[in-house]
Formats: sequence, structure tokens, C-alpha cells
Amino acid sequence: MIIEVSDTASDKIVEILSSADIQNAFLRVGVDEGGCSGLSYTLIVDEQQAEEDIVLNKKQFKILVHANSIPYIDGLEIDYEESGMLGGFTMNNPNAKVSCGCGASFRMANHRGEVKKCDQNGIFSSKISY
Repeated sequence: MIIEVSDTASDKIVEILSSADIQNAFLRVGVDEGGCSGLSYTLIVDEQQAEEDIVLNKKQFKILVHANSIPYIDGLEIDYEESGMLGGFTMNNPNAKVSCGCGASFRMANHRGEVKKCDQNGIFSSKISY
């Protein structure tokens, strides 16, 4: 299981985790049904590690990935981009066969997911949820 995180995204993640005011905060990366392409990325600040989680140690933080999400995001590259007054995380997923225009959702060749209205604008401005 590999997830690459750019230096810019790492800096932003460390900033978010530090401001979360949670003792042992992790970044949980996963996939949910929904979005205009059928599957949506999730980025969540979490403090609970489940037995089924894979832990990826990055330099300054840890990423948790539930075993069910691995086939969808193995090889994912996470970056962070500033665009004018907006900024957001961008995802480059080698498993995605189709991605929506804003990059917040995707579809795989063997799994379409459940298409739902996408509420993202422009750059994937995923707010990391607490």
C-alpha cells in the first residue's frame, strides 16, 4: 500500500492536524460512494485506529487507510495547490479511469460507485473533516 504526499501537502496536513487539538491525530484517507463520478475521496482527522486499518508512517504524521479502501487508492498521490484565494488538496489516482472536472470524485473500470451531485468547485477543495 503506497500513498505519496507532496511536501506542500505534508506541510498543510501537519498544520491541520496540529490545529485539530486532538492528542494523537491521524489523517484518515478513504473512499465513499458519491460525487459526480461515483466515488469520492475522504480526508478526515481521526484519533481512532481500527483493527482493519493500515498505518502509513510519513515524516511528521501518520495516515490511516481502512483495508476496504486499499483497492481504490493504492498508489494515490496527494498534493496541495493554491489558486488565487482558494487552495485545496488534489488527488492523482492511478486506479481512476474517469475523474470529474474538479477532481473530487472518480470511477474505476470495475466499480462505478453511486453517482450523486458533486458540491465541489474548481480545485478539489476538500476540507479535512474533524
